[in-house]
Amino acid sequence: MVSGETVERPGPGKLVVISGPSGVGKSTVVQEVLRRTGARYSVSATTRAPRPGEVDGRGYHFMSRQRFEEMIRRDELLEWAEVYGQWYGTPAEGVRRAVAEGRTVILEIDVQGGIQVHRKMPQAEFVLLLPPDEDELRRRLAGRGTETPQAVRRRLDRARAEIQTARNSGAYSHYVVNRDVDTAVSEIVEIMNPEQSAR
Repeated sequence: MVSGETVERPGPGKLVVISGPSGVGKSTVVQEVLRRTGARYSVSATTRAPRPGEVDGRGYHFMSRQRFEEMIRRDELLEWAEVYGQWYGTPAEGVRRAVAEGRTVILEIDVQGGIQVHRKMPQAEFVLLLPPDEDELRRRLAGRGTETPQAVRRRLDRARAEIQTARNSGAYSHYVVNRDVDTAVSEIVEIMNPEQSAR
């Protein structure tokens, strides 16, 4: 279950997993990587109800809890987790098929999900997007204007733990510091396709 246009390339494709703590700029970086490369974006499945304006198959594949649990039992998900009482996960079939057809697929996911994917597709490229430093991450989180100081502290604690978990897991072999979007995107594009980026 993968969406978006793609640039067809001969030979096997590639799965690129991009993770990073809240506030690091993942969505902005991923959208620009998709725009530059024509890679496909892996659409997650969820049991939560669609929000106003959401379309099935674009942001998420919406499904019943029964269907999702059936996919878990059949080992049809690359990763899955329960968040605030709802299930979220990555259907394996569409990702594997796209990669087998020579396409590059990008999966934007948290570190715990990335570790699960690594167990099933260790040949993928695993990228951890990092802030320049903790002070900058604190500024970005506080700059949203939607977080209390206590909430910012909790997010910083969670970011610290997430980064440490990623480093200890052995799953993530690429670390990209998001000092500015253009440089971070260029580094990820090079990881995805070093031959093309060298041109």
